[in-house]
Amino acid sequence: MPTFPKGTVHAEQVWKRFRADRTLPLFQEQIKLFGRWLKGERRDYRWVLRDINLHVEPGKTHGIIGVNGSGKSTLLKMICQTTFPSAGSITSVGRIGALLEVRSGIHPDLSGRQNVFLYGNILGLTRAEIAAKFDDIVDFAEIGDAIDRQVKFYSTGMAIRLGFAIAAFLEPDILLVDEVLAVGDARFQQKCLERISQVVANGTTLFYVSHDLPTVEAVCDRAMWLADSYVRADGPARDVVNLYRASVEEQASMTVAHDTGVRILKVEITGPDGGQVVSGEEVNLRIVAESEEAMFGAFHIGVSQGTAMPVFVLRYASSFPEGQFELRCKMHSLPLPKGRYSLWGAMRAPRNSGPTANLPWQPLTSFEAFGPIPIKAPSGVMVLSPVYVPADWELS
Repeated sequence: MPTFPKGTVHAEQVWKRFRADRTLPLFQEQIKLFGRWLKGERRDYRWVLRDINLHVEPGKTHGIIGVNGSGKSTLLKMICQTTFPSAGSITSVGRIGALLEVRSGIHPDLSGRQNVFLYGNILGLTRAEIAAKFDDIVDFAEIGDAIDRQVKFYSTGMAIRLGFAIAAFLEPDILLVDEVLAVGDARFQQKCLERISQVVANGTTLFYVSHDLPTVEAVCDRAMWLADSYVRADGPARDVVNLYRASVEEQASMTVAHDTGVRILKVEITGPDGGQVVSGEEVNLRIVAESEEAMFGAFHIGVSQGTAMPVFVLRYASSFPEGQFELRCKMHSLPLPKGRYSLWGAMRAPRNSGPTANLPWQPLTSFEAFGPIPIKAPSGVMVLSPVYVPADWELS
């Protein structure tokens, strides 16, 4: 078995399964299992992860993305050794700080102060080492005098702040963060991202699970995409995120109902003179659609990175004819930096307007924008700006 330095995570051919969910009342389930046993059949199992191979060096940042139920949290739990693989091996070297759930690692019957020292002792720190970090933890968590109150009386936000502060300020060799930041407010999320950047700069290995793809792209050097218990892609974060976005768009297109009265026949998006789409330049959009009936309504288009909240939305209200029609839109200046984006569309008629034809919000096409590379915000904060704003500067 090779020896790895602190902060390394190494997994070889990891498989993980759980018993299949019980679908019958307990007594009937036991009879069913006994019958299977008499026939020599094995109990049903559900595979969560299959043949996972992973090696992350100390100080690196690794994102894990995928739909709910794809095995992301299970992989993190095996890394922090709260559960173990059914086959294969996984090695995590060094102290691990894990924030896998809202109250992860927090005992509700203990006070905030007692939880800080308990967590530190579990990590192997001395009482003096924990005390040296205690004031920083309380200041970051912003819970003040509540530090001596039982955690079961904390609000969800207070519990999140305390849990993250403990995990991040006790200087673990490996830090695991699983989507819990999405529960906090925007200001706290920004503080957490700042702290994560500082921890990583000090040599901590980071595993970051989130559905916020731009944040994964900004925070992580590499990423892994899990789907149907397998690794679909593993590589540079930007490349993996783009593959995942394309898959999400494809799935969304397949699930859109086509009997809504309005159909999209063709979509074209081009830059100046029919060329490439460029940041800050004119963009021309051409949509050919067909409606089963004439109607007065509004056509909406939005641009997003994957299925996230659109970066911007445009609306055009008019009377639309029955049959085929063509809609053109000219954007005078595209406010997006370099990257791959999704174009979404929807059409709605006002309530009580008579016709019922409409187009549900759905992906229309994807396009690549060429221009300046998105930059990170100051002070090492790992957040990419989703909007490109041209500006002239002058210093006097």
